[in-house]
Amino acid sequence: MSDIPLGVLDLVPIPSGASAADALRNSIELAQRAEEFGYARYWFAEHHLNPGVAGTSPAVVLALTAAATSTIRLGSGAVQLGHRTALSTVEEFGLVDALHPGRLDLGLGRSGGRPPAAKAAPAATATPVVDGRAPNGLLIPPRFSFARLLGSPRIALQRSLLLLPNAESQEYAEQIDDILALLAGTYRTEDGVEAHVVPGEGADVELWILGSSGGESAEAAGARGLRFAANYHVSPATVLEAVDGYRSFFQPSDHLDKPYVSVSADVVVAEDEATARELATGYGPWVRSIRTAEGAIPFPTPEEARAHVWTDEDRELVQDRLDTQFVGSPQQVADRLEQLQEATGADELLITTITHGRRDRVRSYELLAEEWARR
Repeated sequence: MSDIPLGVLDLVPIPSGASAADALRNSIELAQRAEEFGYARYWFAEHHLNPGVAGTSPAVVLALTAAATSTIRLGSGAVQLGHRTALSTVEEFGLVDALHPGRLDLGLGRSGGRPPAAKAAPAATATPVVDGRAPNGLLIPPRFSFARLLGSPRIALQRSLLLLPNAESQEYAEQIDDILALLAGTYRTEDGVEAHVVPGEGADVELWILGSSGGESAEAAGARGLRFAANYHVSPATVLEAVDGYRSFFQPSDHLDKPYVSVSADVVVAEDEATARELATGYGPWVRSIRTAEGAIPFPTPEEARAHVWTDEDRELVQDRLDTQFVGSPQQVADRLEQLQEATGADELLITTITHGRRDRVRSYELLAEEWARR
């Protein structure tokens, strides 16, 4: 499977007892090591008001990481367009591209924007799921409802702090079109006024759309012939819907002549399964903190995680994520990644790993890269 590239998705997690500065330094070091290990990409996710996550400004972290690396592609997974303008996005990534040309992936996400308009369901091309399994056995758990999270006071506060008073985010598809036009130098208002972004216009960035379902994001990517990244690690129940929906909408473009898909997975790799499971102990409480809308906590040590008293409601909140995290030896995790790739037809896989110890995290990526290269 070494012909299927592996990339890294980094949330810049803050381990308990560490500072945001520690987390940022760890992430930049990890990017350097990922480059040595042969990973194709290193993406940073954007999150806000999470005590345990330092990845608030992808463009800034990308600039720092680009200066510390040489060849690995760097990108956003994803920029949250709901509280940005097309101009600010192109300016930020254009500036980084001017200093580090040809290495940037501009991943765009809907987060923080308007609710999607009601539209017809994607064409009936979805891969059949029987008893919670895809045809090759990949686990597809029951759909998780994000209503509680999206309706929480913390999310409302985040939106109010990120948007100017009385501001309204632009329609997502329209915003993507503006970004494409600004990058290409073809932007015109209805009155014919031109806009030229310096730096930004002509930037050699690779555009990606990130989505968790076969809805608005998948349609926006497919209809414009752009690359699409689906999130098995965030929404495993809808990953097949997302990739099949994208492919059903796809139209060839100047960017791509056929669909191109990346799929993410959450993994922890160690020399043996028992060690890997010990390192992954903190994942459950960490996911719970996100899904209760409290905001991601600093990633706990195994001892701190074991002290958490679980309720039935807690377990229901996180069970789909625990069941679909790939934890084990290099061979075990690589086998499950092959299964994910086969079920989704992914052209690339994007790996995210969070452990409390920095060295354990680096070692997880190293072991997986070695095993993947042997296949």
